[in-house]
Amino acid sequence: DVQLQASGGGLVQAGGSLRLSCVVSGFTFDDYAIGWFRQAPGKEREGVSCIIISEGSTYYADSVKGRFTISSDNAKNTVYLEMNSLKPEDTAVYYCAAPRSYSDYDPSDPADFGSWGQGTLVTVSS
Repeated sequence: DVQLQASGGGLVQAGGSLRLSCVVSGFTFDDYAIGWFRQAPGKEREGVSCIIISEGSTYYADSVKGRFTISSDNAKNTVYLEMNSLKPEDTAVYYCAAPRSYSDYDPSDPADFGSWGQGTLVTVSS
């Protein structure tokens, strides 16, 4: 079974930075893609970023472009989300996830992702 473990959330002031980590197991890491999603209170879960690990190609939501960076460490089976210039509107529970089908998915659509980590809370104070 695919397993994902997200960590790294916390409380930070606006303008600050955090790095989230997602340790994955249960599949061939190099052949897969991992996405980061977030869900703020009262809002739907939304796609934040995604990386195709074997290619290094990435996706970012418009709201985080230029501020967030996704990367992977194949030796550690870990995907990172470096978040800079954080804003109060970035406050949410952040999840990492793996797509149901590696060959056919929308990186921004949570419905296309079938394996989820437990989530880590990011709170940005103004």
